[in-house]
Amino acid sequence: MKKFSRLSGVAAPLPIVNVDTDMIIPKDYLKTIKRTGLGKGLFAEMRFHEDGSVNEDFVLNKPAYQNAQILVAGDNFGCGSSREHAPWALMDFGIQCVISTSFADIFYNNSFKNGLLPIVVTQEELDLLMDDASRGANATLTVDLVTQEIHGPDGGVIKFDIDPFKKHCLLNGLDDIGLTMENDHHIDRHEDHISNHRPWH
Repeated sequence: MKKFSRLSGVAAPLPIVNVDTDMIIPKDYLKTIKRTGLGKGLFAEMRFHEDGSVNEDFVLNKPAYQNAQILVAGDNFGCGSSREHAPWALMDFGIQCVISTSFADIFYNNSFKNGLLPIVVTQEELDLLMDDASRGANATLTVDLVTQEIHGPDGGVIKFDIDPFKKHCLLNGLDDIGLTMENDHHIDRHEDHISNHRPWH
């Protein structure tokens, strides 16, 4: 998993509450177990009309936000059914951080396991960030995971809380497999012990 420490990028505003996982990545795109290629399906029902044409009014289709790396979203982001494809789709599109007042628990935990940083802020802070994000190409935010700060385009700073273990995993690029491999010397020692004392296994 890619390490996350500091990110400076365009922030796209998505002032919609209760964005569920089916909105993030519709069920039609769930036939794959690959993490790549899902970006094309991100918010597909909002990005495209029924005839397949591009909905130019949707924020991520606007020229200023097509390369957005941060999403500033409404309350209860990632609710609905459990699907790891949701953070996969966001990451594949280029979104590395989502900021909201709250997240659904499963989406929140899946995000950390896939290198996506979800940040919880207060409603007042979200309103400020939403205003920053509405500036288009000038809507650059800097997210510093080490100091746990969001720096706005006008120099404003918002502090955020994060679980120390989840922070450690993101800073070091550790998913569940990576965490296991941190203890590979213990695993090797255990396997050697078993082989020496129970050779019939």
